[in-house]
Amino acid sequence: MTREIEKMLLLKAKDTLKYAYAKYSKVRVAAALLAEDGSVYTGVNVENASFGLTVCAERNAIFNAVGEGRQNFKAMAIVSDSEYINSPCGSCRQVMTEFSPEMEIVLDSPAGLFRYTAAQLLPGAFSMKEREE
Repeated sequence: MTREIEKMLLLKAKDTLKYAYAKYSKVRVAAALLAEDGSVYTGVNVENASFGLTVCAERNAIFNAVGEGRQNFKAMAIVSDSEYINSPCGSCRQVMTEFSPEMEIVLDSPAGLFRYTAAQLLPGAFSMKEREE
């Protein structure tokens, strides 16, 4: 991804961070997702008193895009208001890899920017591709 696109996605995610519902952890996370067609979708973490029902920002962004008919993604920016590095959880990594293993991901943290592909975040991801052939 170009630095211009990276900057745009980071700004979009930062602008969306205020909508996160992090009543329990107090850690707000937002993601901005670039679809293959140039559309941008955002997502925030939405916590629940029944913690297992919490949905992460990364999956919310992907699910928003899928709900609009997009299934192929180029890039995602992830931001947080935490003082720690908030790397995507395993569930988010699996969903990212399911849709676009080569999608570029930039993670903004107090330690700087980290860049990966979805496949790098989850090597050996579970897949049904072999079973479908």
